Amino acid sequence: MGFAMDALNFMAVAFVTVIGSLTALAVVFLIVDLSQTHDAIRRNYPVIGRFRHLFSTLGEFFRQYFFAMDREELPFNRAQREWVKRAGDGSSNTIAFGSTRNTSVVGTPIFANAAFPPIDDQFARSEPLTIGPQTPNPFHAKSFFNISGMSYGAISKPAVQALSLGAKEAGVWLNTGEGGLSPFHLEGGCDVVFQIGTAKFGVRDAQGNLSDQKLRDMAAHNTVRMFEIKLAQGAKPGKGGILPGAKVTEEIAQIRGLNIGQDGISPNRHKEVNNWDDLLDMISHIRNVTGKPVGIKTVVGSEDVIQDFFKVINERGQEHAPDFITIDGGEGGTGAAPMPLMDLVGMSIREALPLVANLRDAAGLRERVRLVASGKLVNPGDIAWALAAGADFVTSARGFMFSLGCIQALKCNKNTCPTGITTHDPRFQKGLVVEDKWKRVAAYAKSIVKEVETISHSVGVDEPRKLRRRHVRIVQDDGRSVPMDKLYPSVRDLGEGV
Repeated sequence: MGFAMDALNFMAVAFVTVIGSLTALAVVFLIVDLSQTHDAIRRNYPVIGRFRHLFSTLGEFFRQYFFAMDREELPFNRAQREWVKRAGDGSSNTIAFGSTRNTSVVGTPIFANAAFPPIDDQFARSEPLTIGPQTPNPFHAKSFFNISGMSYGAISKPAVQALSLGAKEAGVWLNTGEGGLSPFHLEGGCDVVFQIGTAKFGVRDAQGNLSDQKLRDMAAHNTVRMFEIKLAQGAKPGKGGILPGAKVTEEIAQIRGLNIGQDGISPNRHKEVNNWDDLLDMISHIRNVTGKPVGIKTVVGSEDVIQDFFKVINERGQEHAPDFITIDGGEGGTGAAPMPLMDLVGMSIREALPLVANLRDAAGLRERVRLVASGKLVNPGDIAWALAAGADFVTSARGFMFSLGCIQALKCNKNTCPTGITTHDPRFQKGLVVEDKWKRVAAYAKSIVKEVETISHSVGVDEPRKLRRRHVRIVQDDGRSVPMDKLYPSVRDLGEGV
């Protein structure tokens, strides 16, 4: 009996303590909310007004896991992410009962199946495609699907290691991003594309100018196959960036060519490039110094600008042309960018790619300048569409992040990425086990290639690079689909007598 009474007394005291503490906390919040002036809701509705911020924060979580349908989320929906997850796991990507995709959405690509597709034994694999055949060290790229630029610093050490190992296994290239070449890019022995950003990280002298000696040092790595001059990226065309000095450790400083603690500032453009002639001079200079193919990465803003570029190339001579052009769509991603630029500036890859392909072909540069498509292309249908539209290669960053385990937590810019991909916090990085993740990277890349080959076979061609715009129909606002070669007549298709 005594024991029971003691327990009841304890519970009563605990209850009163809890209620008293909550009441005292509410009083503190009441005083603080009534005193502050920056939040009108909390000032007019003290204490309970705080729940608005809490629910707004939790809303993102609940929408992703409970309320959003498989095809509703942005920037990537659950169906897209789950396909990458299954591909990385090596699981079957077959589904039952019918598609969940709404094929009446304007812009949806639908592939036109052939009445008499090739027999199974007529199936062919894509052959390597050469970039920069006139250079001393041309690049014979094995895969049409590759890894887009992600800088060490923007993504973590284990993420770069897993990408390097996975890229080697799958036979795809890995773009360094503008953060320079780290030892971790080289660990796997994969083909590497060295990206030169506006700050020249990794190939700059003490004053931030392009260093020929450092270019030679980078080119001396046998696995560094090409150099890409970054003019703009999809999420923030015309905008540079900054790596705060607090994040410039001894390792980062050595890789990027900075002093420890020095802010890493990327200007909004290359200061020595004021026009297309200047750009061609820079391309030729880097190619002469390195002996390797050199291309550019940009975002398309208008047809006239790209037309002028090809005109200048032909006036100067095709030997001055870039060996490849990477077209990033205005919808492309990054860890942090101003919303107006991310949402409103730059053509979508769906419009820009066929436009640039047509202008390149009309200028007689199809065999001279390879086109690389980038910008939210993560699933087989995306890659097949890009090849049909005129791309020679497709690169993806977000797709490979999903293969590493990205859950689209939208924490890329906060150093709190829960999967260890975009953080330098050891607590989170330990969740990214390189020995497991590189296999998922390779499996995803191989699955993309296999599924794009399946689409190609179904439309009547024996390998993906033979896809043409006539093989794709685009859904219009009246619900009907129209062949893409009618919407974007192709010089290539006309040349083939189609």
